[in-house]
Amino acid sequence: MDYEFKKNTLDGTYHAIFSMGHEVLGRWIIDEIGKDTDKLDLIMDQLSAMKNSSQEWRLVGEELTLSLQDNEALVQANCLFSEEEEDFEEGLHFYDEESLSVCGFEDLAQVLEGWRAFIKRF
Repeated sequence: MDYEFKKNTLDGTYHAIFSMGHEVLGRWIIDEIGKDTDKLDLIMDQLSAMKNSSQEWRLVGEELTLSLQDNEALVQANCLFSEEEEDFEEGLHFYDEESLSVCGFEDLAQVLEGWRAFIKRF
């Protein structure tokens, strides 16, 4: 998984750009984590505590949710939790590639440490 963190010095906005298949991680970092180091600490503590555990832990955000289970981290849009089936025309289906991403605990920890170091610099 490739990623890059940027800050727009003109307006002060942050950007987290991830490779295809992991784009939602960038949205989640910007929209749900931001500069909240307490939330970063909470997630890092959970990652450590849950290694080799089959328990599930969730951090539900306004738009996106992080789920940790079986050494995998899943970030997905909250709208994907809907039980209702969408009616689409024949040949069309709901596109969720940019609304769902899975990675290992170690990869997520590395991303979050990189994000922490980035926001400390700016």
